[in-house]
Amino acid sequence: MSRRPLPDFPWDSLGAARELATAHPDGLVDLSVGTPVDPVPDVVRDALCGPASTEPGYPTTHGPAELREAVVASLERRFGVRGVDPSAVLPTIGSKEMVAWLPTLLGLEPGDGVVIPELAYPTYEVGARLAGLDHIRSDGLTAAGPGRVRLVWLNSPSNPTGRVLPVEHLRKVVTWARERGAVVASDECYLGLPGAADPSPLSVLHPDVCDGDHTGLLAVHSLSKVSNLAGYRAGFVTGDPSLVAALLEVRKHAGMIVPRPVQAALAAAVSDDAHVAVQAARYEARRARLRAGLESFGLKIEHSAAGLYLWATDGGNGRETVGRLAERGILVAPGEFYGPAGASHVRVALTASDERIDTAADRLGAP
Repeated sequence: MSRRPLPDFPWDSLGAARELATAHPDGLVDLSVGTPVDPVPDVVRDALCGPASTEPGYPTTHGPAELREAVVASLERRFGVRGVDPSAVLPTIGSKEMVAWLPTLLGLEPGDGVVIPELAYPTYEVGARLAGLDHIRSDGLTAAGPGRVRLVWLNSPSNPTGRVLPVEHLRKVVTWARERGAVVASDECYLGLPGAADPSPLSVLHPDVCDGDHTGLLAVHSLSKVSNLAGYRAGFVTGDPSLVAALLEVRKHAGMIVPRPVQAALAAAVSDDAHVAVQAARYEARRARLRAGLESFGLKIEHSAAGLYLWATDGGNGRETVGRLAERGILVAPGEFYGPAGASHVRVALTASDERIDTAADRLGAP
C-alpha cells in the first residue's frame, strides 16, 4: 500500500486574514475553528481526578464494563438507540483519530472506494489517502457508479453546514450499502446539539433508520462538543459487534488506548444529561444572535439547523467574504476547506464566549 499525498493543512492558509482581524481596535473574534470555550462540567472533572487517576497499571483498550454500559444507557436515553451490545462499545482518543484511521483499521485495500460527503471536514479525505484509497465526494448514491465501494461516511448534523439528514436519506444509504457489502460509518459528533429548527437528528443506529439491525453500521461519537472535552480526547465508536471486535483487536496491538482517567471522565460525561442540555442551549442562543448579525451584514444562511456552525454566503467568492469579515475583526473559515462545492461559502463557528459572540453580532450590525 502506498499512501496518497496529503493535502496542506487548510487553516495554515488563514495567516493574513488572522493578522487583519487581530488588528481590530476591539480585538479578534475567532470563529474559524470549532474548539470549545465553555467550562468542563464539574462532574467530569471530579471523575478525571477520582480513583482512576491513582491506578498505576495499564488501562484496557476496551475500557471497563461500567463505562461501556453507561454509553449504552446514554445512547438509548439521549438518542432513542436501542439494542446496543456493551461489548460493541469501544473508547476512542476523541473522534478525529477514528475518522482518520478507520479505512486502515478496517483493512481496506487498493481499489476499495470511500464515499465522503460532498462538503466534509478534511479528515474524511485524509483517512482515505492514508490508506492509499480513492475517495468520492457525493451526497447521492449514483456517483459511485459500478465501483467497489467499501466505506460510506455520513455526518449529520454536518460539519460544516449544520445540515440534518432526513430519515429517508439515512435509510436509503443503509440499504444501498448493505446491498454492496459496504460499511456505513456515521460521524455523530454533533448529534447531541440539536437546534430549534431541527430538534431530533437521528443516529444511524436508530430503529427508524436501520430497523434495529446494526449489521454493517458504525456510529462515531465525541464528547468534545457536547461536554467541552476537546482537551480530554474522549470519544467512542459503536454499532456492528463484529466490526467493533475487529477494530478492538487492531487497536490492542497498536496501543491505541484511552487513558484510564479519561475513561472515567467519559463514563461520567455520558451519565449526566444536565450539562449537555445547558451546553446545547448556549449554542442555540449564540446561533440566533450570530445569525442575525450575519444576515444584517448581507449574508444568506443555508442549512445551519443544528450542530456548531453557520453556513453563509453572499453568492461571491468565499475567500473574499473571509477578508470582509476580517476587516470587522472576525475570523471565519472559507468554505473551500470542506470541498470544491463550498467555494462561495464561509463556515462560522459558534464556539466563542457570549461576550465575543455579542461583539461579533454588534460589529455586523445585528438589530
